[in-house]
Amino acid sequence: MKKTISILGSTGSIGLNVIKIYKKKKKLFNINILAADKNYKMICSQIINLKPDVFLINDELIYNKIKKKFKNNKVKILKDLVLEKNKIKKSDITISAIPGIAGLRPTLELIKKSKKVLIANKESIICGWNLINRTALTYKTKIIPVDSEHFSIMKLLNNHKIDEVKKIYLTASGGPFLNFKLNRFKNIKPHQAIKHPKWKMGKKISVDSASMMNKLLEAIEAQKLFSIPQNKIEIVIHPESLVHAAIEYKNGLTKFLYHQTNMIIPLANAILENNFDIENFLFFKNKKKEQVILKNLNFLKVDIKRYPIIKLKNIVDEYNSTPIIINAVNEILVDRFLRRKIPFNSFYYYISKVLNDRNYKRFAVKKPKNIGEIIQIDEWARNTVIKKIY
Repeated sequence: MKKTISILGSTGSIGLNVIKIYKKKKKLFNINILAADKNYKMICSQIINLKPDVFLINDELIYNKIKKKFKNNKVKILKDLVLEKNKIKKSDITISAIPGIAGLRPTLELIKKSKKVLIANKESIICGWNLINRTALTYKTKIIPVDSEHFSIMKLLNNHKIDEVKKIYLTASGGPFLNFKLNRFKNIKPHQAIKHPKWKMGKKISVDSASMMNKLLEAIEAQKLFSIPQNKIEIVIHPESLVHAAIEYKNGLTKFLYHQTNMIIPLANAILENNFDIENFLFFKNKKKEQVILKNLNFLKVDIKRYPIIKLKNIVDEYNSTPIIINAVNEILVDRFLRRKIPFNSFYYYISKVLNDRNYKRFAVKKPKNIGEIIQIDEWARNTVIKKIY
């Protein structure tokens, strides 16, 4: 019997990789739900070629255009998941890959309607892990992280208890500016920041990788997912991007997980539960298959002058909602940088200004009980940093 699969963020890089896996294993799956935002051409293509039961569209303008274009199509075109959740069937597997805090609400809703949720949206975990975990326990839904780092940690922790761990090492490539002259950072342009040397990703996460914000967020994510304190998580630069995480155990052994820089690998392992041959799933330019070879693995300390964002790691668990505030501020800063409103090297400066705001503690100490309270904190942080910029 075929399993049903749903993809939140079907037009993004994670979603497109999941669709590649689906196309290789069509005999095993039916597509239940696809969800996207603004990519009109790709949404049309996915409706025609993938024929999901439901297509959720967040953007109102695109929703109206698609609804009109496919008014006689069997695919249900929906806009509001919460209001129309009764029109949605349960899925065996849901992939949560809508970027940013916008992914939290649909993730929570589909946890209620899925046997297994693969989360590639770190912001949802950072801002709403308590809600996600509580909902998953209530509905007996299995949560699997599929960012390569957290998937690796999960695999490395198999057959181990968390109190056996001495240190978890999160590896970072260093992004495009690992060897860039520091006096040129103020002149970095968006097209330079989104050109990642190892991974093909969306603009926002590419900028986060360049500033090392993504690694700070991943450290918060690891803390929440695996119930491990920040002082047991260390970030190291690994330019080859082949080791995705390492765990040093108290017994003196250190294990690491090594794989090619291709998100197909953790995604396919999570979706197909290790029961496949990876050679049939890798997609490369010119149809050439690359080999992963153990060679010249380098691990370097993080240069704080180059990546000042990492200094925030010392305070991310200062208060309950500090991570929500840092994440919200960063989303605004990345947007403004991509629009050439602020320089690349100003991120730490503006985050610090928000953390030193007289109202910061009042919002940071809150422990949100629902999405509404998370959004309230998120909006305060966004509005505050906008005032600091202008």
